[in-house]
Amino acid sequence: MNRRVVITGMGVVAPGGVGRDDYWKLISSGTTATRTISLFNADGYRSRIAAEVDFEPEFHGLTPLQTRRLDRAGQFGLVCLREALADSGIEIDEALAARTGVTIGSAIGASTSLDQEYSVVSDSGSDWLVGHTDVVPQLFEYMVPVRFAADLAWEAGAEGPATVVSTGCTSGLDAVGYAYELVREGSADVMLAGATDAPITPITVACFDAIRATSPRNDDPAHASRPFDLDRDGFVLGEGAAVFVLETLESALRRGAHIYAELSGFAGRSNAYHMTGLKADGREMAEAIDAAMRQARVAPDDVDYINAHGSGTKQNDRHETAAFKRSLGDVAYHRPVSSLKSMLGHSLGAIGSIELAACALAIEHDVVPPTANLETDDPECDLDYVPLTARDQRVDTVLSVGSGFGGFQSAAVLTAYRGDKP
Repeated sequence: MNRRVVITGMGVVAPGGVGRDDYWKLISSGTTATRTISLFNADGYRSRIAAEVDFEPEFHGLTPLQTRRLDRAGQFGLVCLREALADSGIEIDEALAARTGVTIGSAIGASTSLDQEYSVVSDSGSDWLVGHTDVVPQLFEYMVPVRFAADLAWEAGAEGPATVVSTGCTSGLDAVGYAYELVREGSADVMLAGATDAPITPITVACFDAIRATSPRNDDPAHASRPFDLDRDGFVLGEGAAVFVLETLESALRRGAHIYAELSGFAGRSNAYHMTGLKADGREMAEAIDAAMRQARVAPDDVDYINAHGSGTKQNDRHETAAFKRSLGDVAYHRPVSSLKSMLGHSLGAIGSIELAACALAIEHDVVPPTANLETDDPECDLDYVPLTARDQRVDTVLSVGSGFGGFQSAAVLTAYRGDKP
C-alpha cells in the first residue's frame, strides 16, 4: 500500500515567534533571533549566545500543574500539538483514535529539568553524593523521554503507535519520516508528528564548548550564526518545537482540509565513519537525497528549493555542498539553497521539524527564506545560498536535509498539492 500523505496542520514554537504565523514572519524577513543567553548565568563559558524562545507557559494555555510537571521541551511540544490540531480541524473521535499515532523526535530529552534538579540536589555540583528523597516526584519522567510521545497522545486522545525517535540532530526529520511511512503503508491513518528540544542549559553549553563546536562571537550575537559564510566559526544553540498533522490525501480531501504540502519522499543513511566527523565528498547524504527523490518520483530539475542543514561549521557546510552537487549535478548550481539556522540557531533534535514547517510554508507562500549573515563568499561553498533577503518565486518541490553526530544523514521531499486527483 502506497498511500499519499499530506500535511493538514502545523504548530510551531521557535525563537522569535510562538505560532506558525509569527515564525514565518521572522524567517521570511531574514531577522535573527540569536542573542546573549538569559536562561541561566553563562558568564565564564566560551560561547554565551543562543537563540531562545520567549515562552510563558500560562500565556500559551498550560495550567500551573502542567507547567510544574512538564519539562520545557514537553511544554513546547504540547503547545505545538494544540496549534496543529486546531489548524487542521481534525476530530479524533472514538473510531479514529485507534488509527491515530504520535511520533516525536528529541535529541536530549528533558535535559532542562534534569540539569535543574541535579543542581538543586547537589548544591550546584558541590555535593558528590545526593539523596534520592530530595528530588522531585517527576524525576523519573525526566529520565524517560518517551513521556513526550505519551503526553501528546493523551492530550489528543490518540491510541495508535506512540514513539520517540532520538537520532541526534536528524531526530526532527526522522520522526516525521517514520510517521510518513506508517501512514503511507496503512499502519495508521493519522499521525501527529514532530520534534522538540530545549538544550540551552549549562551542561549542554559546556559540552559544545569543550569540543569548540559553537561560535564564540559573544560581542555580536545577532550575526554569530553564519552558515556558508567564509568567516563562520561554529553554530549557535537554539531551542523549539514543531508538530504536524499527517493524514492521507484521500482523508484530507474528504473532509475539505487545507493542504500545506504533500510529504512525498523520505530516506536516511549512516556514514559509519566517525562520531562527529564528515567525509568531504558528502556521499552518504547524497545517497539519502537520491533515495528520497526516487521515492517522491522527482528529478533534479523538479527541485525548486533546498533547505540545507547549514549548521555553520566549516566541515558541515562543505560536506553538504558536495552532497547537493553529487545528487543534483549541474542543477545544484541553479537552485536556491538556504539555512534557517542563521536565524533560529540549532535546536538539535527539534530543528528538522522546525525546518520542515518552513518548507511547507515556502510552498504555501511561494517564497524562499534567506540565509541571514551571509556576507562573504566561501570559494568552497559556491552554490546559490540566498543571502540576506528572501526570494519570491514559485515553489512546488522542496528538498530538506539533516546531518547529525553519529553519522546520521536524512532527506525529505515536500511537494505542492495543486488539486490533482489522489
